[in-house]
Amino acid sequence: MASRPRWPDVWRANLEIRGASRILARVATFRAVHLSQLDKRARKVPWGNVLARSVPFRVEASCKASRIYHSGAAAQRIERAISEELGAPLSPEAEVCIKVRIENDLCTVAVDTSGEPLHKRGFKEAVAKAPMRETMAALFLRQCGYDGSEPVLDPMCGSGTFVIEAAEIAAGLQPGRSRHFAFEHLATFDQTAWTAMRASQRGATPTIRFYGSDRDAGAIRMSRANAERAGVTALTEFKQASVEELTAPTGPPGLVVVNPPYGDRIGDRKVLQSLYRTLGTTLSSRFAGWRVGLVTNDAALAKATGLPFLAPSPPVLHGGLRVELFQTGALP
Repeated sequence: MASRPRWPDVWRANLEIRGASRILARVATFRAVHLSQLDKRARKVPWGNVLARSVPFRVEASCKASRIYHSGAAAQRIERAISEELGAPLSPEAEVCIKVRIENDLCTVAVDTSGEPLHKRGFKEAVAKAPMRETMAALFLRQCGYDGSEPVLDPMCGSGTFVIEAAEIAAGLQPGRSRHFAFEHLATFDQTAWTAMRASQRGATPTIRFYGSDRDAGAIRMSRANAERAGVTALTEFKQASVEELTAPTGPPGLVVVNPPYGDRIGDRKVLQSLYRTLGTTLSSRFAGWRVGLVTNDAALAKATGLPFLAPSPPVLHGGLRVELFQTGALP
């Protein structure tokens, strides 16, 4: 019935994984076909092995294809079991959250060990319109084959997410190094071990640099401020420039990665056709040897660049829109 998470692994996952939204640690699984059975079996979970008696908690529940179909009632039964068996206070604002999923009559109980979503790294205070989340940027970089060994350039950098993420990867910086996690409130937390784990990051001094440009001066100020808070100022360069002014940095070719406006939230689609054409012309004529990764929700806009894109990746959700990553090989 009860699971035994390896808690140092849970801490390390929160500290080091770049693409996850949150880390859940499963603490129990059991079958339940009615609410009274859910209540009875929830009381057998050794809550004191995970939750601290003095720390507030809350419960979120979901039900799918099960005889227990009322998620609110299910959450109430779990809440009552924890409150009465452990004595911990219930609070709708609690950082510690128990996640209960009942699917096909199987109840899975987990604790959200992250708290705030993991894309909140603790350094990006300033954001541009329709920002790319750090977790998604990390996954797009990985999908482009980026491993930290080549320069990266974003010609529409916004608040600098792609550039800063690439610099952090190259420098071996832990994405969760500057933030707090919900697991620090659990009964399983060991401050001494956690401090040692955070101090063990490998670190590196890359010889390559990471570049961002944007026609908006405010975006460049945001990017520089975010890079400073992230500790990668020495690895990054941000400058105000339009797409037409873009030139390849000196040194070896690398990856151009860009998340241009789509038209749904920012910009007019007719105007965007011209912007994408200009982007494609600039990259084709000045970035020989560089690969391109372009994120958009409109294949027609990607086609307007004239770049030799491979088949796009499967669509993913970004800010409520289904977007795709379009990639090229090394440009001729």
